Amino acid sequence: MKDLTLRDLGARWWRPALVVLAVVGAVAFRRYKDDLGLWPNVELLTATAFLAAVLLRHRLAALVPLAVVAASDVIIGNTGILVFTWTAWAVIGLGSLLTRRSRGGWRRYVAALGFGIGGTAVFYLWTNFGVWAMGDGVWYARTWDGLMASYAAGLPFLRPQLLVNLALVPIAAGVVGLVERAERARAAAGSFAAA
Repeated sequence: MKDLTLRDLGARWWRPALVVLAVVGAVAFRRYKDDLGLWPNVELLTATAFLAAVLLRHRLAALVPLAVVAASDVIIGNTGILVFTWTAWAVIGLGSLLTRRSRGGWRRYVAALGFGIGGTAVFYLWTNFGVWAMGDGVWYARTWDGLMASYAAGLPFLRPQLLVNLALVPIAAGVVGLVERAERARAAAGSFAAA
């Protein structure tokens, strides 16, 4: 399965349109999730990154997480560990490119689960390291024990993010499957009508 060109994406306009809708939804969710009283660190970003990578099958999909974070940070702001948050999402965006050629069936769902777990782990490990590193010893001692304390304190944030990503990223894989099925039906109807 080859990567799609920008011309291919223009002809299949519904693929980028779905990604734009997912990005808008992820930005809105990031803005309003606290108002909804949801668990901390619940996010749509990992699923959106997977959806973009597999639907678009283009290098530009790697920018989707950064687009969501940049747009939502303009609205809600960020914290002192902004560089760690943004670089975590950049790595997750680049990692999504590894999934872009995942094919249908169980293989895509395995890729989705792996990406959900891996993306969550990258975010947790890197941003908690950032809290420890940027805290100048105020929150956590500049020792190995301080770093481990930072990771221990982050566990309540890891669990909900992981659970939600284990559900949402495979759902994104299912959405891709529905799009592909609709495209095949459309192609079959077009060739049938032409015959």
